[in-house]
Amino acid sequence: MNIHGIRAIYRFEMARTFRTLMQSIASPVLSTSLYFIVFGAAIGSRMGDIDGTSYGAFIIPGLIMLSLLGESISNASFGIYMPKWAGTIYELLSAPVSWIEVVIGYVGAAASKSVMLGLLILITARFFVDYEILHPLWMFGFLVLTSVTFSLFGFIIGLWADDFQKLQVIPLMVITPLTFLGGAFYSINMLPPFWQKVTLFNPVVYLISGFRWSFTGRADVHIAVSAGMTLGFLLICLAIVWWIFRSGWKLRA
Repeated sequence: MNIHGIRAIYRFEMARTFRTLMQSIASPVLSTSLYFIVFGAAIGSRMGDIDGTSYGAFIIPGLIMLSLLGESISNASFGIYMPKWAGTIYELLSAPVSWIEVVIGYVGAAASKSVMLGLLILITARFFVDYEILHPLWMFGFLVLTSVTFSLFGFIIGLWADDFQKLQVIPLMVITPLTFLGGAFYSINMLPPFWQKVTLFNPVVYLISGFRWSFTGRADVHIAVSAGMTLGFLLICLAIVWWIFRSGWKLRA
């Protein structure tokens, strides 16, 4: 394992984040704070409890996931796309680092940013909404697992994209709608039976449900199923990245 290579990639990507703190950290935290003000403090105070939890506290996991998924994908996809766009990807491919070391460097940095962002949003939420975390270790575990999984997914998008517009297609046209329809602002048990079954085909449901369980102790889907679905998606993404580096698809063209 080339530790020096992994450290070089990781430190370069983290340095880019700290050079753009307003865009990378402050902007997502501010945007999510507006959701807390509008839906948590204003609207939430006029709504009833959901499964024994105030509406403001109920939406915290969903709002964190909303920011976490988008930022994980964006950070990882942009990080690997820039070497492709600048042509320095060939230097990376010819360097004495394996594909797994490249993935650890880029995905590790993107996941680190996302975990930092998620914790900052969690701290910010305390200023607007009262909440408690029943299972803090599970909460942090889901936070890290989701960040790594979707950073890896973003890494794939960065390898696939041919231009800057394609970097935004999946997050804006697929991930964001799936998050809003995945129970970020409501429990899927509030839906009619037919739509409850349809919603279970949305993979984001399992992420939000598992993360919400760590806060409230209640979930729309069993915690084991949520963790298993997330781990399964992680393994699928790893297999795709391995195939891309093995075949050279989108790398050597």
